[in-house]
Amino acid sequence: MQGLIKRASIPLFALMLALPAAAVAQTAKTVPESQMQMQLSFAPLVKQTSGAVVNVYAEKIIQRQSPFAGDPFFEQFFGQQMPNRSEKQSSLGSGVIVEANGTVVTNNHVVEGADDIKVALSDGREFPCKVVLRDDRVDLAVLKIDTKESFPTLPIGNSDTVEVGDLVLAIGNPFGVGQTVTSGIVSALARNQVVKNEFGFFIQTDASINPGNSGGALMNMKGELIGINTAIFSRGGGSNGIGFAIPANLVKVFLASADAGVKSFERPYVGASFDAVTSEVAEALGLNKVRGALVVKVSDGGPAAKAGLKAGQIVTAVNGISVEHPDALLYRLTTAGLGKSVNLTVIEN
Repeated sequence: MQGLIKRASIPLFALMLALPAAAVAQTAKTVPESQMQMQLSFAPLVKQTSGAVVNVYAEKIIQRQSPFAGDPFFEQFFGQQMPNRSEKQSSLGSGVIVEANGTVVTNNHVVEGADDIKVALSDGREFPCKVVLRDDRVDLAVLKIDTKESFPTLPIGNSDTVEVGDLVLAIGNPFGVGQTVTSGIVSALARNQVVKNEFGFFIQTDASINPGNSGGALMNMKGELIGINTAIFSRGGGSNGIGFAIPANLVKVFLASADAGVKSFERPYVGASFDAVTSEVAEALGLNKVRGALVVKVSDGGPAAKAGLKAGQIVTAVNGISVEHPDALLYRLTTAGLGKSVNLTVIEN
């Protein structure tokens, strides 16, 4: 394989001298114009933040039924109770330390059903930890490292300020090869229908995300956590440049519930059901975009009914922030916080 690798050692100034003057002029905007620009790197940001990203190892014991169960010949000797086998099943993921006391945020699917969970720091040390709170619908879990040591943390940013085109870094442990950093941009926002039966509101990125990255950090150029990497779109199991992260603002709400000591993550009760806006409905109401949440039913005496919401109306924004689909509406209401009031922008015929 080494024979396929070629290295060039031509100095940059020699290459430019070899080019015609017109060619140099055409490429001048894409060539670094100073030594400082040539030395620009993500390395200082990675050094500052990578210590807060951990590897998560989860193991569970599963019982394998004997392949001879139900066989009359073997049951004659062993009786009806055939001996079963116990096996260890391991899963690998990533996590982010968000509090100095060792509180770690990761994906629920990384630790679901685990009997033993350990985290490994970037310096190689391992610690046992326990699950504080987890939820399969939002696919988040909060772990607590079992030690009194103080740890480096990654500050949680405001994911509502994220825009398509923003530079991002993804840090995790893909395929178990060790901590890895990849770069990319935010490709899209408010993605839903990514995972079946899932709470659907994701940041899409083209930063390489692979199996093992789940639970790792999606980070902005300020060194802030803006998302927890959770899923990829792939037909072969590897990265195709379409990855999805749970927004940091939902992580904040989930973490606050864990810090409050609740046993299950509660979602807001609205007292109404919603459906997606179709192109036919948008055309009938004169909407220039197919977006929003169509009110299907309103429960008597609920918060929605008291606010005057009616079936047939379309909610297009929450507190002035656009609502693309019903999942986006649930996300906005959830991140607003239980007991809070919000202003809805509503369209009716």
